[in-house]
Amino acid sequence: MPHFSTSKPSLTILQKVDSTNNYAMACINDRDVPNGTAWLALHQTSGKGQRGHKWQSKPGENIIMSLALKPRGLFLSNQFMLSMAVALGSYDFVKKYAGKNTAIKWSNDIYIGDKKAGGILIENVIRGNKWIYAVAGIGLNLNQENFLPALPNPVSLSQVTGKKYDLIKMAEELQEYIMDRCAHLRPAAYEQLMHEYVSRLYHLGIKQQFLTKEGMVFEAVIKGIERDGKLILEKGERLINVNFGEISFII
Repeated sequence: MPHFSTSKPSLTILQKVDSTNNYAMACINDRDVPNGTAWLALHQTSGKGQRGHKWQSKPGENIIMSLALKPRGLFLSNQFMLSMAVALGSYDFVKKYAGKNTAIKWSNDIYIGDKKAGGILIENVIRGNKWIYAVAGIGLNLNQENFLPALPNPVSLSQVTGKKYDLIKMAEELQEYIMDRCAHLRPAAYEQLMHEYVSRLYHLGIKQQFLTKEGMVFEAVIKGIERDGKLILEKGERLINVNFGEISFII
């Protein structure tokens, strides 16, 4: 049976690091790291995003954090289940402050309205055929007011609410939300987890333009997801499944 310890995990503050995911991986490779251990960077110089993109953030203004998760009892085929739990925990946290316009943009971005508030990158540690750790890297725009022009649609919680937040307290709260979701990962709860994830998808049931990696634009309606995380789209009269990296949203 999958099991995640519910004891309160630690949060280490890093003044400056290349990548919190790299730092977490180094710690995991050096020693046994308790489940839920997190590292928060005040300044990250080479942050990672999905599909090789970089995550850019002003020092000390945003949550840049990685968590070490031990997926005991979960199989490698369940990787997207863990991904959904982390996304839902992040969604729960952001929605508390930003309200009902919060959504999960497939597969692991957090949106407020049509703007990106955060992103998640999960990297796995596999030894032999055993899934030992998942490192969940989370970047969440918290207090930043000005973004680089190259970023197409960023937004921070501060911009949405007009408030400033305590970085460390907010990171600890986000850590708790994610660990709460992970603590409820059970085979019997998988269908409910998928239902919750799908119901919170950005532009669910709405005709949306997409761009293929070959540069083709098409319209389709988001209908749901498969258990392995593929997105189910209604394109014309038929349903199609697309994998990570095959399409991007046109917003």
